[in-house]
Amino acid sequence: MKQSQINIRPLFLSLSILLFLSLTGCWSTREIEEQSLSIGLAFDKGKESIIEKEFNEQKEGYYSKKDLITSTYQFITPEVASSTTKQAGPQQKSYMNVSETGDSVHQMIRELSLKVENPITSNHMKVIVIGEDLAKSFKLGNLLDQVLRDNEIRPSCLVLISKGKASKTLETKTAGEIPAFRLVDIIENAYRTTRILPPMPQIKVQSKLHSGSSFLLQKVLSVNGQVKLVGAAVIDGKTHKMTGVLNEEELEGVTWITGKGKGGVVKSYYKETGQQIVYEIESMKSRIKPRVNGNNISFDVNIESEGRLSETWVVPGDTFKNEFLKKVEKSSEKEVKRLVKNVVEKMQKEYQVDVAGFGNQLRIENPKVWKKVKKDWDQTFSETTVNFNVKLTINDYGTSGSAKK
Repeated sequence: MKQSQINIRPLFLSLSILLFLSLTGCWSTREIEEQSLSIGLAFDKGKESIIEKEFNEQKEGYYSKKDLITSTYQFITPEVASSTTKQAGPQQKSYMNVSETGDSVHQMIRELSLKVENPITSNHMKVIVIGEDLAKSFKLGNLLDQVLRDNEIRPSCLVLISKGKASKTLETKTAGEIPAFRLVDIIENAYRTTRILPPMPQIKVQSKLHSGSSFLLQKVLSVNGQVKLVGAAVIDGKTHKMTGVLNEEELEGVTWITGKGKGGVVKSYYKETGQQIVYEIESMKSRIKPRVNGNNISFDVNIESEGRLSETWVVPGDTFKNEFLKKVEKSSEKEVKRLVKNVVEKMQKEYQVDVAGFGNQLRIENPKVWKKVKKDWDQTFSETTVNFNVKLTINDYGTSGSAKK
């Protein structure tokens, strides 16, 4: 036994040395400070920049292309990239934007390698913003094809449409702020308002495009370095182009129809006095029920919500009395009905598209009928009847009020 153990030890020692030598570690990695980390991307209608024009006039910087698209990449500065907080100091610019114009998204990326000193990596890309002029002219599938195929860009990267130039949404005047991160953070405020769509990552956009169904993308507006979410862009399921816009109120109506809201308020006016009252949403649910009678299709939409009376300008108004609270509920219900009816009318009469999920619900509950109508569903939907039933319940009204009977 002892002799056997003595003979095995050198073998184990040799194997250990060989394994140690084979552990190469991170030999092919680059320091984070030596990479250009792209975190945001904007697409606009092509316009040659002044510096690009000067390069091209010299002929030395010219390559064959059409000036169809201007792509703007946002990079984190090396100082921020190496920081654990991902935020620059008050006097330090936290990002850098670089633009290129051309007709091939991939070629434009490679052209940036002639301008940016460090290798470009897009593993941390957070948001893609498309200018509305471009979204009306080009199919989204074509614009996003390279992005969707790129194995560096994560499927969770959000897609937005901008009112005006998309590149402006990647700018800020606030020191230390990173515009791409700011856009993502604003989208996460959906639990506070019914005017923000559920996040639309690029993988979901791809799914919508393949399905042929019309859908919405959140719109964003930039003014003097400040941004605001301003309704939604309507994407036509057949053309894959932007065909119209829903304003903020109309987007609220869509949220009520889908029942996907997590919070927000409903402002209405007390019938007797005309003074405003505000209902705060604590929960929301909606059910779209298809009705098929021969060749006729209609829908019943049942909306329910529980919330609280968060503000009242009614004087006098006794919030402790059920009679007063019932009138507030009716007033709020009337406002919700107005919102949903207005947006359905716009979908059916102006754009002739279904962006609220009526067709999907018909597909789930009556697949045989859906198979017959899905090819021209948007047109069919524009001729259907939609009925609404809204029930709001106030379960909290605060501590302000009179205790008198």
